[in-house]
Amino acid sequence: MNDDLRDDDPQIFNAIISEAARQGDVLEMIASENFVSRAVMEAMGSVMTNKYAEGLPGRRYYGGCEHVDIAEDLARERAKKLFVAEHANVQPHSGAQANMAAYFAFLDGGEKILGMDLSHGGHLTHGSPVNFSGRLFEVVAYGVGKEDGLIDYDLVWDKARLERPKMIIAGASAYPRMIDFEQFAQIAREVDARLLVDMAHIAGLVATGHHPSPIPYADVTTTTTHKTLRGPRGGLILCAEENAKSIDKSVFPFMQGGPLMHVIAAKAVAFLEALQPEFTLYSGQVISNAKALGERLGNHGFHLVSGGTDNHLILLDLRPSHEDLTGKEAEAVLEEAGITVNKNTVPQESRSPFVTSGLRIGTAALTSRGMSELEMTQIADWIYEVLSSPTDESKIQRVRGAVSELCSSFPLYPELSGAT
Repeated sequence: MNDDLRDDDPQIFNAIISEAARQGDVLEMIASENFVSRAVMEAMGSVMTNKYAEGLPGRRYYGGCEHVDIAEDLARERAKKLFVAEHANVQPHSGAQANMAAYFAFLDGGEKILGMDLSHGGHLTHGSPVNFSGRLFEVVAYGVGKEDGLIDYDLVWDKARLERPKMIIAGASAYPRMIDFEQFAQIAREVDARLLVDMAHIAGLVATGHHPSPIPYADVTTTTTHKTLRGPRGGLILCAEENAKSIDKSVFPFMQGGPLMHVIAAKAVAFLEALQPEFTLYSGQVISNAKALGERLGNHGFHLVSGGTDNHLILLDLRPSHEDLTGKEAEAVLEEAGITVNKNTVPQESRSPFVTSGLRIGTAALTSRGMSELEMTQIADWIYEVLSSPTDESKIQRVRGAVSELCSSFPLYPELSGAT
């Protein structure tokens, strides 16, 4: 074996280069995606991937861990500083696994949880029947108001008092407004429930003060390390010191074995980046871009669930403006035009989750490329143009050309996408 992927495995090499080219030539607007720095990618592709390191720094089940211990300690300390938390576990491979570990640190299988309804903006791991959370726990759900699209806190109070769950989950995957973590904590305390906050989508905004932090209120906080935090794909758990042992044991040995040390090294890099003043400016721009995008789409007659956004995403319900256009169809035609979004269920959904009536659109990735409100306004015009005539191939291709031209002004990983 030589050291050149191009020669060792040209098929995988070409797939990687083609993906780099695709990312550079489209408008990536999936709310759960972002673009990491070259430093994060360098750590991900490092020799740290060779090391098995079950356990925690200083308490490993394998020898030779002195250097990966340094990386994990740095990741933990930086995460605690970033989020002002007493304890951090950086080992979960994903947000879903972080949630599983958090559940089983406090609950036994079969106990009752109260989470946000998936079709109202929740997440699979908050109690969906097709997910481990719905299969291993008894689940009751809360949602958003029919008229305003906002979390119905009165309903959360009522459900909690009636159902007496052992844990309440706050957080969402498609909710464009700020979440009142203090009120969730009050509800949880009244019914003697634990509060888990899943801040996966808004972690970068929380880290920079652009969204209120759940850390003072939650028994345990979970997140992914990508999305608005702009790190490698992975998970993170934060908690008070009194819960540290329970969390750590629930991650290992209960849920998973050896941690991915190359990913943990990359998490450490991303946390350091997020501690810099430039990241705070970036985070604020993400929100400004989302507001500009949403306002322009609203001017074009689109219905924004909740009427707007306070964070990095907007959720469109296509039914009022495009009654016969499904989320699945809209996603496909926009992708043909070079605009990547995802179909999404909306409150009071009338179609299947495989079809949907909505679109979820985010601004974190394009903001990482340097785009601002001016570009968001233009992109909203293109979205309107394409979805107004979804079968007009000439119009779609005209927008596709304009998208490519815009992308060329904001190059992404040019040394990769230009490789041959």
